[in-house]
Amino acid sequence: MNSYLLEGIDFVLIDNEINKIIKDNKFIDAERSVYDLEEVELSHALEDLDTYNFLSDKKIIIVKNIDFIKYDDCKKDFDHLLKYIDNPQDDKLLIILAKKLNNTTKICKELKKKCKYISIEINSKAFIKNELEGYSVKQDVINELDFYCQGDITKIKNECLKLKNYKLDEKTITIDDVHELVTRKLVDSQDLIFSLTRSICEKDKKKSLKEYKELLEYNFDVLSIIGLLGSQFRNIYQVMLLNDRNLNNKEIADMLGEKEFRIKKTKELISYYSESEILNIMKMLSDIDLRIKTTDTDSYNEFELFILNL
Repeated sequence: MNSYLLEGIDFVLIDNEINKIIKDNKFIDAERSVYDLEEVELSHALEDLDTYNFLSDKKIIIVKNIDFIKYDDCKKDFDHLLKYIDNPQDDKLLIILAKKLNNTTKICKELKKKCKYISIEINSKAFIKNELEGYSVKQDVINELDFYCQGDITKIKNECLKLKNYKLDEKTITIDDVHELVTRKLVDSQDLIFSLTRSICEKDKKKSLKEYKELLEYNFDVLSIIGLLGSQFRNIYQVMLLNDRNLNNKEIADMLGEKEFRIKKTKELISYYSESEILNIMKMLSDIDLRIKTTDTDSYNEFELFILNL
């Protein structure tokens, strides 16, 4: 079998597994192409799979973030992929990557059935305990370090080394040491802004407030959050207008200077509101921005009230 499905979040462990697969299949000197489905359509990878090799005897094709696509959005391309996996070319090695698969979806079920599936996971807390062997460490310290590192094994390894060197003489690591030395890993702020936009569109007030507070932990002030949200809703409005002109994702992405994947995700939001409702939200954000800048109003309360009044 020369089609693999890898699931995991730690890039070092994934890279190690990819190199092992390449070595086991004797594709060490093969040309390598990578297609990230956050940035390009699946069709680009399919074209490469269907094309005969010209510059090398063998080729490795890596498809990243397969879990970011939905079957209903790309039936033709996904069915094409399955057809290829059923009749693969011997001179090509296909490696499909996913961060987190949903076992109930058609994409996950079919790929797990047709590919060699490898789950790349590790118990991060057990890993921390092992890395800090020889030091006195309570469970709450392990839990806090794991939380600060968000299960990122590479970061955990580096932070454990830093803590061990710092407490080399005492051999005791406390929760205060974690707070003092470890830089907390946060999710990408732009992704969080998009997630907050989705939560507001879905009128999920609880989730919106939670994500708003997470953004504050990035040291974003309220005015910055309002500005970024305003930009997101302007983008939704633009995509809505261009979508009405029957333009495809690539055409819209080119016109707006965005990635195709972001356009695809934005299209999922345009069904929640009419044009007039989107314009009203943009006006509300503009009014809040003006009040904060020109009065003594509490900016935090202003934005929380905006969410609660959705």
